[in-house]
Amino acid sequence: MNEGYRASDMVAALMKKGVTIPNPCGVEIDDTVKPERISEKGVILHSGTKLYGAKTLICEGAELGFEGPVTVVDCQIGRRVKLNGGFFKGSAFLDGVEVSCGAHVREGCILEEEARAAHTVGLKQTILFPFVTLGSLINFCDCLMSGGTDSKNHSEVGSSYIHFNYTPNQDKATASLIGYVPTGVMLDQPPIFLGGQGGLVGPARIGHGTVIAAGTVYRKDSPEGGKLLRGDLLTPGAGDFHRGLYCAVSRKVRNNICYIAHLLALKEWYLHLRRPLFQEAALGPELWVGALEKLEMAITERIKRLKAFAGNMAESARIGRSVSAAGQPATDFMVEEEISLNWPRLEECFTRGLEASAALDERNRFLSSFHTERPAGAGYVETIRALSGETKKLGTEWLQGIVDRITGEAFAAVPLCQ
Repeated sequence: MNEGYRASDMVAALMKKGVTIPNPCGVEIDDTVKPERISEKGVILHSGTKLYGAKTLICEGAELGFEGPVTVVDCQIGRRVKLNGGFFKGSAFLDGVEVSCGAHVREGCILEEEARAAHTVGLKQTILFPFVTLGSLINFCDCLMSGGTDSKNHSEVGSSYIHFNYTPNQDKATASLIGYVPTGVMLDQPPIFLGGQGGLVGPARIGHGTVIAAGTVYRKDSPEGGKLLRGDLLTPGAGDFHRGLYCAVSRKVRNNICYIAHLLALKEWYLHLRRPLFQEAALGPELWVGALEKLEMAITERIKRLKAFAGNMAESARIGRSVSAAGQPATDFMVEEEISLNWPRLEECFTRGLEASAALDERNRFLSSFHTERPAGAGYVETIRALSGETKKLGTEWLQGIVDRITGEAFAAVPLCQ
């Protein structure tokens, strides 16, 4: 609690330090909010803005509520960010992000530099790399998306798109990797396009340069990238549904392992490369802490969801063996039993810090080149663009080394899932 501050006093205190609040009576600020975590430079809080939480951070030039009411709960908001209307909780928005009205952004999201979302977008546990753009009327939870080079050549999700992240068996081990971390962070990959009025059934892996045609609900993987994908229509019909019985288990586990490995690689990127780039800006260190916290939340969430999935495997195998009409091969049941028995060993692959000790030579060589080539005072996007091709290659090799180390250990724990 901030002793001596009531809500109206908080508004007055912010106005006194230089925050623009055109209609003070129309703004609500909870007494847990810390005024020192709100920049006085160029911040605008329009009518209908509500701020809650001691972790709330608002950096220079941010604007809230231009199109409609905004509620912010424990979010970290970077420079020149525009949250134009909606509800935002437990997420981080890096410099230049813009989200239109009607948004519903819940915990665990990171929108990196200049990512965009049009009106009425729902996100949770979502990570968007720089320039990724979402159309309108989208539900895009539990996924990471990268690709593209700038605000004109960017990955995009068409309007009325859904990432399907909840199964009939009521689990959410369904996160999709849309583009990759080791190459995506270099901001030089072909963009990905997910056509409007469509959907992606998680967990999936989609490579850079992929186009999924409008109106397609895609249920497979296309990790190699550079493909035009059209979904096949499901054959009409009816059959028995056996609750608790899973299918394509090895693919789902494989995709979950890859997703977590990429998150762990991204965490190392934030720790070693991004951290110094945040230190020079006002409130930058606090913004970095907030973004890193969201990455930790994402990793914890994915391990939790995969653990719950693994916990259902023994029962799935039992049901499958008792239902001859299911038509599943015996190897499927062996996969399920392996996951159930070996979960503790698999979990250790994600929690014992393998990412910190992987590809150290590549990491050190990359960071040495990075510090040599980094333009003085440049931001993240400008810095990455300034890196030479050889330095970027070293960085990709470092991050890919992390992914390979973690996935290699994980598949050793559950070899039938490879």
